[in-house]
Amino acid sequence: MSVRRTRVTASVDSERGVFMISVAAELADMHPQTLRMYEARGLIEPQRSPKGTRLYSHADVERLRRIQKLTSGGGMNLAGVERVFELEAKLERMQRKVAQLERRAEELQGEIARLEEVKRSVKAEIVRYESVSTDLVPLKVRRRAR
Repeated sequence: MSVRRTRVTASVDSERGVFMISVAAELADMHPQTLRMYEARGLIEPQRSPKGTRLYSHADVERLRRIQKLTSGGGMNLAGVERVFELEAKLERMQRKVAQLERRAEELQGEIARLEEVKRSVKAEIVRYESVSTDLVPLKVRRRAR
């Protein structure tokens, strides 16, 4: 009798909380209490199950690894890490705003091109009027009574 094996793979959104605190701590190579401290400082925000259990995503684990790299390898304290994350978030917001403004500028350039085309077509249709006389109505010369 032969055993048939099949391989099953699953794809999980990187933002979906799937790891409990002990697993996330092991994946990030740190103590679970450290994760709790980072959460208290606002450096990480795990999702919560309906019963209140912390659930960490792949993105959370990567963020934890980055915090550890900055603090141990980069020589930063947690206040420095907080500032780095704040500046990165601000930079991301600004990049989104610039992209939005660039899209709007492209739209306006298209509108300007369309209006220039209308201007050219209207200009071609306009015929200059030239009258024989500048007087619209003949003037009667009146003499003043003395």
